[in-house]
Amino acid sequence: MAELFHPVKIGNIQLSGNLFLAPVAGYSDAAFRSVCIENGAAFTYTEMVSAEALVRKNQKTEILMQRAYNEKAYAVQIFGGEADIMAQAAQIVLEKTHCEVIDINCGCPVPKIIKTGAGSALTRDPDRLYKVAKAVVDVAGDVPVTVKIRSGWEQKMITWPEAADAALEAGVKAITIHPRTRAQGYEGLSDWGIMKSLVEKVAGRVPVFGSGDLFKPEDAKRMLLETGVDGVMFARGAMGNPFIFKDAVSLLQNGSYEPVPADVRIKTGFAELERLVEETSEAHACLEMRKRFAAYSKGIQNGAALRAQIVHASTVDDYHAIFDPVLFR
Repeated sequence: MAELFHPVKIGNIQLSGNLFLAPVAGYSDAAFRSVCIENGAAFTYTEMVSAEALVRKNQKTEILMQRAYNEKAYAVQIFGGEADIMAQAAQIVLEKTHCEVIDINCGCPVPKIIKTGAGSALTRDPDRLYKVAKAVVDVAGDVPVTVKIRSGWEQKMITWPEAADAALEAGVKAITIHPRTRAQGYEGLSDWGIMKSLVEKVAGRVPVFGSGDLFKPEDAKRMLLETGVDGVMFARGAMGNPFIFKDAVSLLQNGSYEPVPADVRIKTGFAELERLVEETSEAHACLEMRKRFAAYSKGIQNGAALRAQIVHASTVDDYHAIFDPVLFR
């Protein structure tokens, strides 16, 4: 199955593989992206960044765009519904980050995003999607611009074909599709048949990446086989499980993979914690890592008892008190 794992080009950017970390709000910060890279992610995306906030010079927004120390190439994802604001934001992204790709979020189903004309509202409104994407493409120059779309607004309004046409006309270099409607949110199953239809529609003009219902390495293999996408984008499946990338690489190349030992899971969690402390603060990092360490502890002996303690951890020392007995017993 070596042919399923392969290099990918996005415009003029050559990537070593086709397993990516999706933009995940509140999760895909530089610390988490860095451990995903160490575990085999070939490309990573920041969590979505507000174009409006960038233009207003919001400092917290700029932190979201920071490159992880080991990111040779990454994408900054921005969202917004106004072409002129998105163009200004793209210019700021290029100046502040020197990222390799700018991605436009045309799929977020959250109401506060949609009401501004951004996110899924763009998949529903191909004319506006074109204007937004073209404005960013014109500013980006040689930096490839990509989009992430949904299948449509609701089951009676499936607009991905028109959205894809608009994106291609604007000059984007790749399309990612999460084949759920805005109305579905993250419920039900994503429609991989739509994903396959998009691959057939663009017919090699630009790469197509798939997202949706990728929770284990076997899901990635099945998506690649069934839909013909050029790459897959892990989102919720990677949360607290950056090992899914190396497991998927092993499955695609060798046909199998070995479960990650408990001590490696915990040590990876501490690496992420330490980097998050450096990026933000100990208080913020320790609060944020509660949910992440809960995920890292899955499958570990007495994991439930550990998770009962994790929810009270407030300092790095608290985490060591919880996990050092496991590491050094």
